Amino acid sequence: MKVILKQDVASLGKKDEIHEVSDGYARNYLFPRGLAAVADAGALNLVRTKNEAKAHHEAEARAAAEAVAAKIKGRTVTVAVKGGASGKMYGKVTARDVAEALGRAIGQEVDKKKVEVPAIKEFGSYTAQVRLYAGITAPFTVKVESAGL
Repeated sequence: MKVILKQDVASLGKKDEIHEVSDGYARNYLFPRGLAAVADAGALNLVRTKNEAKAHHEAEARAAAEAVAAKIKGRTVTVAVKGGASGKMYGKVTARDVAEALGRAIGQEVDKKKVEVPAIKEFGSYTAQVRLYAGITAPFTVKVESAGL
């Protein structure tokens, strides 16, 4: 019997997948627990439509991430930090600081959780990257300058 899974089933598959299972397994386990539905023509059409919509939205998100990556790649972002007369920096530069500076530079908000920066505790230039989407990262340079006392 062909069934469409309504939820993830550990031993069988993921939601909206179509599987061939035995009649007893479907009637006695999957259907009573609401884990699956019979794969008739209407249900198959609904699943196909859902999968096409999901693929379309994923393609749009990937294209948007690639456009943002093109804006970011090779860019140099300057972060001004207070420091002492001896050239020592007070505190350190965090991903939040870099995300805010990068957002101002490209004119778009950047999530601090997606910014990967090394431990920045001294003035100078550092390489960082932003994870925008699965498999899409954009490297850029962070230049840390003194903002005085």
